[in-house]
Amino acid sequence: MMNILIVEDEARIARRLERMTTLFFGGNLAQIQVMDSLGSALKYLQSHEIDLLLLDLNLNGEDGFELLKTVTACSFHTIIISAYTEKAITAFAYGVLDFVPKPFTEDRLDQAFMRLTTPKKKQEAALQFLSVKKSGSIKLINIEEVKYIKGAGIYTELHLKNGTSALHDKSLEKLEQLLPSNFERIHKSYLIPVEQAEKIIVAPGSRYDLLLKSGESLPIGRSRYKDLKERLLKN
Repeated sequence: MMNILIVEDEARIARRLERMTTLFFGGNLAQIQVMDSLGSALKYLQSHEIDLLLLDLNLNGEDGFELLKTVTACSFHTIIISAYTEKAITAFAYGVLDFVPKPFTEDRLDQAFMRLTTPKKKQEAALQFLSVKKSGSIKLINIEEVKYIKGAGIYTELHLKNGTSALHDKSLEKLEQLLPSNFERIHKSYLIPVEQAEKIIVAPGSRYDLLLKSGESLPIGRSRYKDLKERLLKN
């Protein structure tokens, strides 16, 4: 069941978004809330869990990016609804699921919603940063610094090239939707940038492991061995 927050300051557009969203999700919609300011949206998010945020970037002169920067470390997906198409690349860099330009059609909004149900589909413009919470503030980590990503329940552990690790609030499944095509799912618990792979090795018990250039080895899922082998042969 989906819990959705719409942040839009134009009442007519907010009502249209609410109607289209309700039609698309139907019986899978648990609750939908509409806010018209950054302050009210932030307050709501502090006390409620949501699955999807629909965000305008211009809210009575307030910059929606301020909210976007705050929520990049949150577990829910974000779809931007905005006339400021020149900001699309920046929005994707912060890990939004889609950018729907205004004025929008119902078909275009449905297309954005469909991304939630097509986890294998990669975006042409993928995110460039992953955010983590450190001492009450948000830190952005360039994905080029990532050595591999390990699933940790509803969170993920980012293992970095400098030997450190950090906890990210999105699950492995949600990250797989957002990461660029050079990231490969090698196991139910691991995602790697393929350029970090050194070679596949045979492990005891007829298992396969992936040796990374860092010298570390990660398990390869049986169902993923063939695809990974073919991809590594192409690189």
